[in-house]
Amino acid sequence: MHVVGVGNAIVDVIANVDDTFIAEHGLEKGAMSLIDTARAVELYDVLPSPTEVGGGSAANTMVGIASFGGDAGYIGKVSKDALGETYRDDLRAAGVSYDMPLATGGEPTARSMIVVTPDAERTMNTFLGVSADLQEADIDLDLVASTDILYCEGYLYDAPPAKAAIRLAMTTAAAAGKKVSLTLSDGFCVDRHRDDFRALIADSVDIVFGNEDEILSLYETSDFDAAASAIAGDCDLVCLTRGAAGSLILADGKQIEIPAYPVEAVVDTTGAGDLYAAGVLYGLSTGRDLETAGKLGALAASEIISHIGPRPLVSLADLASKHELA
Repeated sequence: MHVVGVGNAIVDVIANVDDTFIAEHGLEKGAMSLIDTARAVELYDVLPSPTEVGGGSAANTMVGIASFGGDAGYIGKVSKDALGETYRDDLRAAGVSYDMPLATGGEPTARSMIVVTPDAERTMNTFLGVSADLQEADIDLDLVASTDILYCEGYLYDAPPAKAAIRLAMTTAAAAGKKVSLTLSDGFCVDRHRDDFRALIADSVDIVFGNEDEILSLYETSDFDAAASAIAGDCDLVCLTRGAAGSLILADGKQIEIPAYPVEAVVDTTGAGDLYAAGVLYGLSTGRDLETAGKLGALAASEIISHIGPRPLVSLADLASKHELA
């Protein structure tokens, strides 16, 4: 495997709404909020013409890597129900190795209600379901030890069993001499786990992915340059996305600026960071230099924001070839 991802296995339920809908239903615009079963049912019933697609941050990244032509595997928990079976089949159809048995007890498969406003901002209300019950016993240690890069989702820290599972995966990868990467996932997630994340980055992580809001939250500052300098001192390789301003890669005391690829219109930012990570990880695991890896990430992100949904609608390998990045 080039990359194995560990994350919350979630079905995304996506709908376009206006700001009035946000206010009427008490949503926190731009945030990812955890909800219970009752709230999940309530929101699902009022979403206008929703689209249901496989999601989950790390899973989206693995699908992106497979679309580039890379070998990607995934560890995440779904139940033996209709959504869980669809999730498994979709992931495999996308070219991702996914061999976890479907859970037969406990909560149903997780789902996230994602509403997208006309400014392309996404607001997520997530029912973690059985995904939060990821246990240490669910981690395929042989798979983790065989991959070039382990990619872990910060959202897992919201559930204590999953937190222990992710730490086991990281320890296993490091012991096998593999690289460990972490995505900060969400600014509000960073707020909840700031101390844990900073300790983790300093002690156990080789590669960090985050956006501007997340890195500012991590170091409790409004100065992006100060936050970038701080994390560069804590981690070997850092990839920071800044929307239309592109991204910044920090490594070996150097800063590499990667411009964003232009798009005709930003339709939905869901999955932009996930697919940026896919391009970078694919590039790194196949021997590309940092600048080329960053360009692959930017290209994948530009594809994903041009349509609804967090997974590519075209072959990223073909897109990379078109842009002479293959």
